[in-house]
Amino acid sequence: MRRDDPPRGPRKPPGSPYGAGGGQRGPGAPRGDGGPGQGGPSRQGGPGGPGAHSGQGGAGAPAGGDGQGPWRERGGSHHPHSREQRRDQRARHDEVEHDERPRGRHHERHERGYRRHDDDDQGEAGAPHPQRARRDAEIRLYGLNAVRAVFAQRPQALRKLYLDAPRIPQLQPLLAWCVANRVGYRVVESADLDKLAASGHHEGVVAEVLREEPAPLSSWLRDLPAGPQLALWLDGVGNPHNLGAILRSAAHFGVAAVLLPKDSTLALSGAAARVAEGGAEAVPMVRLGRSDNAVAQLRGAGFELAATVVGGGEDVFAAPLPPRLIYVLGAEGEGMDRELAAACDRRLSIPGTGRVESLNVAAATAVLLAAWRSRR
Repeated sequence: MRRDDPPRGPRKPPGSPYGAGGGQRGPGAPRGDGGPGQGGPSRQGGPGGPGAHSGQGGAGAPAGGDGQGPWRERGGSHHPHSREQRRDQRARHDEVEHDERPRGRHHERHERGYRRHDDDDQGEAGAPHPQRARRDAEIRLYGLNAVRAVFAQRPQALRKLYLDAPRIPQLQPLLAWCVANRVGYRVVESADLDKLAASGHHEGVVAEVLREEPAPLSSWLRDLPAGPQLALWLDGVGNPHNLGAILRSAAHFGVAAVLLPKDSTLALSGAAARVAEGGAEAVPMVRLGRSDNAVAQLRGAGFELAATVVGGGEDVFAAPLPPRLIYVLGAEGEGMDRELAAACDRRLSIPGTGRVESLNVAAATAVLLAAWRSRR
């Protein structure tokens, strides 16, 4: 290359930021790294852009290439940004590179995993997530009588058993069945049972069992034996302890079923099963369809419906109670749906002194069941 040939790339004069003693080019220095008032070469962007190593010309700019100043980079060049600003620039640069990076199979798997995490109730094609489906299909019961009742009525539903050491002699038949059928059980401390049951009223045993789904009304009516039958329609009852007490009374008086409205969220829980003391396994739950259709089906099977009200109804102890009867019970305070109450065949009340407004729904259920039972 001849001496008068133009340079093929940026030159590196002594005053350039890429050479020793960087700073700004002084007057008379070879051109190529920016003249006075222009930004020098930059690591990012164009000349004079963010990250430029040479500052703008003008007042306050270094006049020569001595490389001295409050901060020096490699080769002694002045850097116009603080460490925090450089750190922010590097972070922005990394984000841009990450966003523009081609996404391979690894990134696709990563994104799919996060979509499942954000919507962990849904699997492929909108199906329930396996873990959520398992949780919905199982229920954790606790209490000695509740667990014994499951073992007596449907042992195949048992999935796992936890017990305190003092309960081993009382649960020997259950433990022997678990060994024979390869159902896992574990002896744990009482504090562990407190955590498993989320309650201190576990009585030394906790069991994971398959949940028994409510039967459709048509199936229940088809299999119902002839003769006197009594059932409960729970309209708005939601407290698990009330449900457990109702199930206990229903089992005691031989109730054929507990009927749940179509949109009811009421379901058996560990607390309800413990309060029921085994009654949850003795009384089936039935899911109703539309109220008007359910009323028609029940009447077609020979049932009368009785709305239970605080006052203004017939005395339950004096009224004639038919052999096939449905007691309709509403929630405390709110009562039952007005349209449903109007569709019932009769209205019944429990007489009292009037010193309190009414009985608790679970206590009232026991009185009503005893009144019907006394006629049989």
